[in-house]
Amino acid sequence: IPMNLSEVTEFTLLGFSEVSHLHHLLFVVFFSLYILTLMANTVIALIINCDNTLHTPMYFFLTQLSCLDICYLSVIVPKILENLMVGTVGISRTGCAMQMFFFLFFGVAECFLLAAMSFDRYVAICYPLHYTIIVNSRVCKGLVAGTYICGTAVGLVHTIITFSLPFCGLAINHFFCEIQPLLELLCGNTSPSEIQVIVVAVFAIVAPFLVIIYSYIHIISTILKISSTESQQKAFSTCSSHLLVVTLFYGTASSMYLRPKSSYSASVDKLLSLSYSVVTPLLNPIIYCLRNKEVKGALRK
Repeated sequence: IPMNLSEVTEFTLLGFSEVSHLHHLLFVVFFSLYILTLMANTVIALIINCDNTLHTPMYFFLTQLSCLDICYLSVIVPKILENLMVGTVGISRTGCAMQMFFFLFFGVAECFLLAAMSFDRYVAICYPLHYTIIVNSRVCKGLVAGTYICGTAVGLVHTIITFSLPFCGLAINHFFCEIQPLLELLCGNTSPSEIQVIVVAVFAIVAPFLVIIYSYIHIISTILKISSTESQQKAFSTCSSHLLVVTLFYGTASSMYLRPKSSYSASVDKLLSLSYSVVTPLLNPIIYCLRNKEVKGALRK
């Protein structure tokens, strides 16, 4: 019979215990991905900061995205590497709460930042003559501040509510303090907590995604009205990188948080978590470098 462990001071992260024979290989893979991601995002931020031609709102937002990806990844990967080195690892209740908070903070901030980036493209393509007036430095800083405020609010509310509930288990079947595995450890009826997760997901994922959809409906409509094929292609090229990043991030995040607990699977959960927390931060700078002539030109310089 599970005991009420609401006063527990430490959890155990099981990590990849089901494939313990692959730990050394996985350590090399994740460590390499981590270093590559840090380098790629740092290079993007430095290039934009050093090249005056890239001091525009679009690249200001891209710098923020690179910084968020570095922080987002650094919340998770060190514990993964420790887990792969020594097997199951312990994490204090406070440490687990802090990890959940910062994971949600950076994740939600990225959701809203992607929405801000879509708004930037919407104004640039639909209202080009008023672009510098509408998307000025003050507006850009305000939008970024708003993303961090939303991230803080969601992170605090969700973390405080989750860790105020009683736990009837200590072993988290995951490689970090993810929401769904923690719900598995709660005592009694977890339906209110599941509803809480869905409500948070609707606010943090669906709301900014609707802004992105609205922006791109108008963007595509405007582009299709352009008579010059060359101008159409140029307009589409400025949006294609952002669309690809949005698809990667929102596709995996929504499949994770907008599904009922009945469909929860630890192995599927870990794969989804890896895709949006480890793989996507590496792909973002690669996508923007490969598909953006200005960034490639600045990189060559």
